[in-house]
Formats: sequence, C-alpha cells, structure tokens
Amino acid sequence: MNDLFLFDREQECEVLCGVDEAGRGPLAGDVYAAAVILPRDCTIDGLNDSKKLTEKKREALFAEIQEKAVSYCIATASVEEIEEHNILNATFLAMRRAVEGLARRPQIALVDGNRNPGLSVHTKCIVKGDATSASIAAASILAKVARDHYMQKVAEQYPEYEFERHKGYGTKLHYQKLDEFGESPVHRHSFLKKYYAQKNGEEIPEKK
Repeated sequence: MNDLFLFDREQECEVLCGVDEAGRGPLAGDVYAAAVILPRDCTIDGLNDSKKLTEKKREALFAEIQEKAVSYCIATASVEEIEEHNILNATFLAMRRAVEGLARRPQIALVDGNRNPGLSVHTKCIVKGDATSASIAAASILAKVARDHYMQKVAEQYPEYEFERHKGYGTKLHYQKLDEFGESPVHRHSFLKKYYAQKNGEEIPEKK
C-alpha cells in the first residue's frame, strides 16, 4: 500500500479533502488551488508530489484523479486579486474557493504547508503534505496541471513572452522578454518592483 494513502486512512474521519496550490512564485498569471476528496479505498499508482513527476505523468494522473475522486474543485485567484490582497492572501482565497466548490462537505481539510488559509471546515496543516498525504498530492497535481494549461492559453494570447516555456516563472528567458516587451496585463506588477529597482541601480530597502 502506498504510504500516502495509508496516511489519509489513519485520519479519524470519513470524509477528508486534500488542499494545495500552484503558482505562488511566478511573475505572471493567476494562482491556482485544488481540493480533492478521494474514496477511502482509493489507490492511484504513481501518485506523488507534483514537483517530483514528469509532465507526461502529471497529465495522466490529472485525468485519473478526476475520474476516481468523490469530488474535486479547482479554483483560482486572479492577478488583480494578487495585487490587491498580496500573494499569500490570494492563495488562501483560491483555497477557500476550492473547498467551498466541493460537492461534498469534508469533515477535515489537510492543507499543504504551515499556514492556515481560514477554511470553513476543520483544518490540519501539514508541512511537505504533498509528499505525505495522497489527497494533498492529488490536489497538487490538479492545481499544477490546470495552471499549466491556463498558462498555455495565456501564451497564445501573448506569444511574445513564450509563457508556454516558463509558465510565468522568473527564468532568464522570461526576464529577457520583459526587457524587450515590458509588462503584459497578466504580469504581477508587485513581483517586478525589485527587478526594476535593480535594473535602475536603486537600493532595495531591507524588510523590517
């Protein structure tokens, strides 16, 4: 038996969901979150933290998770909400939307990380949860693959930035494109302030 599934079965409740996010770090695009309820007797071969899987494996598991889940919901917070609320609070907003969008109400939510997103159900935060819990691992895959699909569509809208290659993360290529074309409407301006300051030779104040 996969240890990730064993962990979920050891939780003292009948209906639990895993919650995870994707896209906190990029310079562009929405942040995604997913909530997943798997059957108690579920097994999914190869289920793991999305970051440890190939793109091809994630895509295959993306379909299998959706097929086998009792319920799942993928939700987002927009670039505008990231700018208004900051990335942490926008991520929590996406997580809350994902849990509220489930067809069944879980008794407990297992959330990746050490910060409570303020869900309407009992919450247990688990550091490295996507490598610990099957439900969180499933949520990490749904969020990651869904966001990758979204960034591919963004790439069609703004082909000059080649979002399909870097998914909005701060790669050398992405910064080159920013230097060449400037910001697009899908860029997170607040994430670029430090870069602009460095380019202009300005001192960056230390956080107090």
